[in-house]
Amino acid sequence: MPADPGLADLAPDQRLRRLELTVNRRLNGLLHGQYRGLLPGPGSEPAGSREYRPGEDEVRRMDWAVTARTSVPHIRQVDADRELTTWLLVDASPSMEFGTAELDKRELSVAAVAAIGFLTAGVGNRLGAQLLTPAGLRRFPARSGRTHLLSLLRALLAAPRTGGYDEATAPLAPPDLAGALAAVHRVAAQRGLVVVVSDFLDGLPDDPDHPPPWERTLRRLGVRHQVLAVEVTDPRELELPDVGLVTLVDPETGRRREVCTSDRGLRDRYAVAAAAQRDQVRQALRRSGAAHLSLRTDRDWCADIVRHVHAQRRLAAVPVGVGRGGAA
Repeated sequence: MPADPGLADLAPDQRLRRLELTVNRRLNGLLHGQYRGLLPGPGSEPAGSREYRPGEDEVRRMDWAVTARTSVPHIRQVDADRELTTWLLVDASPSMEFGTAELDKRELSVAAVAAIGFLTAGVGNRLGAQLLTPAGLRRFPARSGRTHLLSLLRALLAAPRTGGYDEATAPLAPPDLAGALAAVHRVAAQRGLVVVVSDFLDGLPDDPDHPPPWERTLRRLGVRHQVLAVEVTDPRELELPDVGLVTLVDPETGRRREVCTSDRGLRDRYAVAAAAQRDQVRQALRRSGAAHLSLRTDRDWCADIVRHVHAQRRLAAVPVGVGRGGAA
């Protein structure tokens, strides 16, 4: 595989402008307003109660508990949900540096963040992020505005790469996805949108009946927030080509193994195991209640996002009480 030219050589500013143009042309209007209906009515954050004013207040907003305690009619006051806060968790671990198509998994994750960022931008809307790297968790506070979004994308593009496993520089206790999700849970105080961009291979158990360590925390996030899990994969993670003897290296641990890809039986067993692993991830995301968007480095990521949005809108149109099935 040819050497990575380096993100610094790819003219990040021009790359971001192309990304923005692509998003605005192909996805504009599809993700806008996705957070509408996340919370019912004009507002649902409690802001106290006050006395009922005849002729001015609606009876359906009556706070019967306070009215019973005080014997004076009171109505509920709530804060309107006019702003959306989106929190991103972007996996920049060594496994995300792999890629055999036009984009590698890290670059595809940046494209996904750009799409979400540009299309959820609006007056008062804020975007915050956590970047999971081998050196630790890098935090970006939630702020609004296009300048903040572009700064975040530049930081993602410029994030250092490991270039392979090195025992001398490898951290003693590398951060995990479960810990990063817990950090997002601590900072995301208000209801909003949480987007997790990862390959979700971290800590995946060999036994498919055992849940991965990040599933429980992801489920906790889904209780309060709308959660979107963006799974990033590469075709070579799903099947091996017939290219003879190759050395496979685990980017997370440095383990090496030589395999002969000319063996048809080996390639078939690899494809079956890879499919089972991806199904394990899908089942864990479904149990956690997160919407699932799968992106591949060899596919049109814009078209995948469009299909996901249309599927989510069809699900949202199903009346309450009718079975909706799993997330797209």
